[in-house]
Amino acid sequence: MPTPKPPHGDESTTDGTDGDTETEPGACSGPGTGGGDASRPAEPGGSSGKVQSLERAITLLEATADSAPDGDTATNLASRCGLNRATAWRLLSTMEQYGMVERNPLTSRYTVGFAVARMASAAGFDGLIRRSHGILRQVSEQTGETANLAVVQQLGLTYIDEVTPPVVLSAKWLGRQAPLHATSTGKALLAWLPAEEVDVLLAEPLTAYTDTTVADRGRLRAELAETRERGYSVCAGEMERNLYGVSAPVLGTRDRPFAVLSIWGPQDRVPESRFPALGALACGAAEEVARAARAL
Repeated sequence: MPTPKPPHGDESTTDGTDGDTETEPGACSGPGTGGGDASRPAEPGGSSGKVQSLERAITLLEATADSAPDGDTATNLASRCGLNRATAWRLLSTMEQYGMVERNPLTSRYTVGFAVARMASAAGFDGLIRRSHGILRQVSEQTGETANLAVVQQLGLTYIDEVTPPVVLSAKWLGRQAPLHATSTGKALLAWLPAEEVDVLLAEPLTAYTDTTVADRGRLRAELAETRERGYSVCAGEMERNLYGVSAPVLGTRDRPFAVLSIWGPQDRVPESRFPALGALACGAAEEVARAARAL
């Protein structure tokens, strides 16, 4: 099989070196990177070629998962991980073939692929997905929009299941984390967490993704109070200009959220006038998911 060529405009040509000047895998830099400990000692005698390639691929995958919601280019990922661009592109191309990453042909940006979401479900969410998928399907059929479920993990949310209508606005979220302040999913989590935990989650500067993103902490806290009072959160083009939606928390012990159920779609189909009806539906569906989870 001929060696594939890098996407035009993103990578340099292969220089024949396979990373002699690269940093130890795990040395990724950049916001939110989960690349591991770059200072760990090397294996005696050095890593084998296959093990080294695996380490680099895992490092790239972690960096891709910690990128912005629209992903990152191979050039940037290589820089963040201390890899040369030819090596990074070759590994990304292989992972793309196996569904571990996906490349947007318009932007040349890579995001985490659906195969990662499948493995995440096998790692602990399989039972929840089985019991909640039918609920998501009913919500999607009733509204004609996308319904998805995200679970609380460490300091964020990860989307684990999604049901889309026949005509769907493309936004690949499965296996990805939600920006908490700029999505209805994230705000549904924040609104039901203790204030001290919210302080930790909002410690970093808040990115304004669009002109409607609430990037001021004071305004965001006021919105979170309104969200809790009404029972669901809303998002009007705050992450992507044309993406509108509502979310409701799935509550567990002591009314603490362990997941969030969302309904979203393009602005012309999900205008703000639909928010109250969709919000009520999301709240009811979230309660169903909570009951299903208790039966696990």
